[in-house]
Amino acid sequence: MNQNTEPTSLQSKQHFHILDGLRGIAALAVVLFHYMEWIITDFTKNFIGHGFLAVDFFFCLSGFVIAYAYDNRLPNMSLRSFFSSRLIRLHPLVIAGTVIGLVGMLVDPFVDHTEGHSFANLSLIFICSLLLIPLPIMKERGFNLFSLNAPSWSLFWEYVANILYAFVLVKLPKKVLWILLVPAAVAIVWVSHKAGNLLGGWNDATFADGGIRMMYSFLAGLIIFRANLIIKNKLGFIVLSLLLLAAFMMPWLTINWLVESFIVLFYFPLLVSLGAGSALSETLKKSCVFLGNLSYPLYMTHYAGMWWFGNYFTTQKPPQEELVWIIIIGMVAMVFFAWLVMVLYDMPIRNYLNKKKKEKMLQK
Repeated sequence: MNQNTEPTSLQSKQHFHILDGLRGIAALAVVLFHYMEWIITDFTKNFIGHGFLAVDFFFCLSGFVIAYAYDNRLPNMSLRSFFSSRLIRLHPLVIAGTVIGLVGMLVDPFVDHTEGHSFANLSLIFICSLLLIPLPIMKERGFNLFSLNAPSWSLFWEYVANILYAFVLVKLPKKVLWILLVPAAVAIVWVSHKAGNLLGGWNDATFADGGIRMMYSFLAGLIIFRANLIIKNKLGFIVLSLLLLAAFMMPWLTINWLVESFIVLFYFPLLVSLGAGSALSETLKKSCVFLGNLSYPLYMTHYAGMWWFGNYFTTQKPPQEELVWIIIIGMVAMVFFAWLVMVLYDMPIRNYLNKKKKEKMLQK
């Protein structure tokens, strides 16, 4: 997931606040999905059983905003400056998510997932997570690519997308991007048909699926911007949010693999096009800005709480009537915690690093 905001260099450019808001809605949907997958393991009976598709929406958003922010700037800036900007934007929360995940594992009151792992082994897991190096060795955590913070798997592919963009994609004309989109689309359909869904990418067995999901949606986002496929409309944030949630909450069908392929191949790019071209009322602007700012911190800090909830649910077996309140309170707590991390850690760190970077550039 990516929240592409470059306040030091893009202040004069238009900002797509509805897309920010939709990213926040998608992040909230991910959190709710992660709660519900513990309670209702059969996704066909889960009311938000397609919530994992939010990652594909994030990748499409990322391609659009990266192209918007850097297509005209990258040829005139060094690769070092580009990558340092991306690291400043993304990596502080990679670090925070890893630390929070480690602490959450060590003090988990319900299950000890450190049992059977040496200090050296846990140290290696921690270091690899800090450096965003996949290490799927913890059976207790489903062989997640990143045992301490599972959502980091999509950040790994976000980094790959940024590298590909800087070295290759930024230089390619639109026609070539359209050509590349075809095999990427075929790969999406193949993965979805093979597995029956597009859930893969987070563990060792489905590692390649994550790259396929990233490549198509990121390319689609780039094309939307470069081909100016922005659709002017008056749907607004509320309607577009409902249309986005519909993708996550639709019923499972016997041709689920085909439906999910259609959503990723066409529906999400359409929503990005509509979101970029829709009108936003002033009354909802602050909400969209807040949701956009919160989306990445929430995505990267909530999963330690998910393990606590999951281990509590499986060991304590709480009555069904209590679960609604547990989830509501848990989501509110996670949003508040993410806001604290954003305000007290992420924003100050990024502001400091951006200031230092600017000072170095002025000295040259």
